[in-house]
Amino acid sequence: MKTLHVAGAVIFNDRNEILCAQRSPSMPLPGLWEFPGGKIEPGETPESCLVREIREELDCLIEVGERIADITHQYPDFTVRLITLKARILEGTPRPKEHAQLVWLPPSEIEKLEWAPADMPTVRSLARSSGTGRT
Repeated sequence: MKTLHVAGAVIFNDRNEILCAQRSPSMPLPGLWEFPGGKIEPGETPESCLVREIREELDCLIEVGERIADITHQYPDFTVRLITLKARILEGTPRPKEHAQLVWLPPSEIEKLEWAPADMPTVRSLARSSGTGRT
């Protein structure tokens, strides 16, 4: 079974809200929410992957901070290893180029969305802790 290695950016704004991205109808797991990011290419670190992916997906430059989680999730047809890291925007305003929509929510409210299963351990961790978004 194929394993995908991906990185997800938990992007905080100045109000300690987290950027949540809804998968578009043309993506696998359509309509579910995720942390923006993507596949880690050969030779790439999770950090450099996120800088590249966020530039491509949201037209923003980010600074990547500490690792939040390293999760392996088994879907019916493939396995995902998802590494989530805190990040903040240095330049640009997020625009959904690939996602259906983007919303900013405080950590205490992110569990209200219907998340992709691989993202759930990070969602639960963030909802439990009211930690700062400092990177």
